[in-house]
Order: sequence, then C-alpha cells, then structure tokens
Amino acid sequence: MRIAQVCQLYESVPPKFYGGTERVVSWLTDALVQLGHNVTLFASGDSVTMARLEPIIPVAIRLGPPDTDPTAIYVRLLETVRRRAAEFDVLHFHIDALPFPLFSRQMTPFVTTLHGRLDLPEYKAVYGMFPDVPLVSISNSQRKPIADVNWVGTVPHGMPTGLLNPEPLTPDYLAFLGRISPEKGIDAAIRIAHAAGVKLRIAAKVDRVDQDYFRTEIGPAIDGKHVEFIGEISDQEKSDFLSGASALLFPIAWPEPFGLTMIEAMACGTPVIAYNRASVPEVVEDGVTGFIVPDEAAAVAAVPRAAALSRAGIRARFEARFSATRMAEEYVAIYRRLIGDS
Repeated sequence: MRIAQVCQLYESVPPKFYGGTERVVSWLTDALVQLGHNVTLFASGDSVTMARLEPIIPVAIRLGPPDTDPTAIYVRLLETVRRRAAEFDVLHFHIDALPFPLFSRQMTPFVTTLHGRLDLPEYKAVYGMFPDVPLVSISNSQRKPIADVNWVGTVPHGMPTGLLNPEPLTPDYLAFLGRISPEKGIDAAIRIAHAAGVKLRIAAKVDRVDQDYFRTEIGPAIDGKHVEFIGEISDQEKSDFLSGASALLFPIAWPEPFGLTMIEAMACGTPVIAYNRASVPEVVEDGVTGFIVPDEAAAVAAVPRAAALSRAGIRARFEARFSATRMAEEYVAIYRRLIGDS
C-alpha cells in the first residue's frame, strides 16, 4: 500500500526532546515500513525515518529562525501533498482540521488522527462543518465532546517494544515526565511526593507560555533535595529515569487525550499512579500496571502499594497492549476500509 504520513512541522519526526504527536508519527511510520508498505513522510528536513522523507522545511519550526511564519509553511505543506495526492492509495494527516477544506475536494482517500483535546467550543463548530471527513481518535474519551462526526476508529498509541526497557536499578524516587503546565498537575505531583515522604524528580519541558507559572508556582518548591528538576530528556535517557522511579505520577487536571508518558513508564516496568480522568482508565489497568485514584490522598496511599506490583508484569502488559506494530496494523485495517480493499 502507498501511504502518505503528513505531520506537524513544529518539531522534527521524531522530536529531539518533548513532542508526543511527532514521536507517535515516527513510530507509526517506521512500523508501517516494517510491515512492507511504501510510506512517504511529509515533515521537516531534520526528521529521521525508515520511510521516504519529503522535507517541507529544512529544520523544524521550533529549532528554526525565530521570525518564521507557520501559516506560510503549512500552506506549502498542504499544497505539496495535494499536488502529489494521486501517487498514494491513502493520505494520513496528523495536523488537526487544516486539511479538511482542501482534501475534501479531491479523490484520494484520506484520514485524520486527532491528537489533542476536543472540548473547546471552536472545535465543535469546525468539525461539525465536515461531518463526512474520516477521523480517528486516540482514546474513546477523547471523542466525547464531538461525538457526532465520522469516527472510523479508535487507535491507542503504541511504541517500539525495544525503545525503552527496564533497567536493573533500585527505585528510590517518584517521577514526573512530560510538560510543566497547570493541566498536567505538576503542583499536585509535588504535594503527593511531599505527603508520601518520597523524593520527586521532574523531567519536563517548560513552554514559553508556562514560564511564569513555572517561575512563580513551581520553582520555589524545587530544592534539589526533595524536589529535583532535570528539564527535558531524550528517549535515550528515559529508560534509566523511569526504571529508577518507584512510580510515575500522572495527576492530570485536564481531558488528557491519551497520555504517552504512561506507556513509556510501563515499557520500563514502572507503575503509574494517575487520576481517574479522561483516557486514564483506558490506559492504566488498576492494580496491574498502576493505580487509578480520585484525589491526592488516594495517590499518597497508592505510593507504597506500587512497590508490590510486578514490574515484569507491567512490562508484559505494555508489550501486549501498546506496541507500535499493533498500532500500525490497526491503522492498516482502517486504510483498507477507506479504499474499499477489505
């Protein structure tokens, strides 16, 4: 099958550090190639892939010139794909609603995976204008705000089973991984760790929009002894970071569409302690791969219980449920339905 993967351009594929969507697109693209498909990736030129790379810009927007106009770049991306659409059996977009007006008016089948939150009012309006566009969700909970559209499947994220692995370390801290922002619950994670009497290590990105929040609300709690801030880490650093943790704290305060860090922790055999919100019950198996809790007090109580969970068992559940191969096979089934090749 000839497949085009069309990704965001803010980060490379895969991203150098933080970047969930681009990381998943990388894993999916390579898994499709390994399954024998002819795949072209439309992304930034600093991307690394097993597929044929079609670079739209030399370097991802985040690392490029500061005066870059993203609108102009995305117009180039869309028109480049449109001009080559007939070369493919299916087009797979990962750029939200941007392709809908243009690609609804051409012949090549296309599908869009929505990677973000969908509960903002403007999303209901724009997706409602295109009720026939095929959409894929990354969790069933993600769908709820815009249920009346053309959902053609839910495909949970998957990652290469050899990317992150359990390391022979003695867990002696709690971990927070991802991005510093109010909705990610970093403030709650600090309080949970303090109440549990366990050190918290934070490996996270701070976006420009969240720098004031980090400086005023989070920074004062970072003392290097009870709370340590590491900053962004690469995939190569995650196995050690997560394997050394007794649990990953995931006290989200927003409708998390999936929560990639949860399966990264599971890949390392690390239990997840997460709030019972949004996608969490679809990812964490309570009492098996971690604990789903309602509040801070329950999260604190879950910290010593996490040590009793089998880290080998957690790793096994990751391999069974969240491999990149499983993800790619589910997408191939959707592609075949779209092109009428069942």
